[in-house]
Amino acid sequence: MRLEGGCYCGEVRYVAEGDAMMQAQCHCRECQYISGGAPNTFIAMPAAGFSYITGQPKQFTRKDLERAVTREFCAECGTHLVTKVPGLPAAILKVGTLDEPKQFEPQMAIYTCDKQEFHAIPAGMTTFEKLPGH
Repeated sequence: MRLEGGCYCGEVRYVAEGDAMMQAQCHCRECQYISGGAPNTFIAMPAAGFSYITGQPKQFTRKDLERAVTREFCAECGTHLVTKVPGLPAAILKVGTLDEPKQFEPQMAIYTCDKQEFHAIPAGMTTFEKLPGH
């Protein structure tokens, strides 16, 4: 699979190649903050196949959390592009930043323990209160 995408203003562009590791919607409280209240839809791709091809993002990592994720975003328009999790060799791409969002084929909903009443999960989709296997 080859995915290309970038930010709203076009300043930062990326490419990701390889087999998708996970395609999901996350309902965790942290993702709700980042998305503006909705679940976060993402595709996790192998880190080795990910690179920025235009521009470089700014990064943000909370200092008050143990094992905090790093969020990468465009400094010009603020678009959140990628999340990186410590110890996970993946680039977690935000579906809204893909040139072809229709490449997203959600497999599951995760962290449904934090789901809000107004969040929709497609009928028949596999759900997990936290992460699969946890």
